[in-house]
Amino acid sequence: MNFALVAQLLRLLASRIALLRDEPDRGDVAEKIVIVGIFVALAVAVGAMITSAVSGDATSVAKTISSAAN
Repeated sequence: MNFALVAQLLRLLASRIALLRDEPDRGDVAEKIVIVGIFVALAVAVGAMITSAVSGDATSVAKTISSAAN
């Protein structure tokens, strides 16, 4: 096995790890995904409530119109 190649790869890996440790966004991705997921769930819930309210109002309007027509 070529030990010079292995040594070079280890130096490259060590320098890359050192660069990644200095990045300010390290580890923030999981938190952002959770927060976005919560906002999506809230948006879906609000959309469901609005749809339910509009559907209920449309049904009552249709019943009022049909009873007024008779």
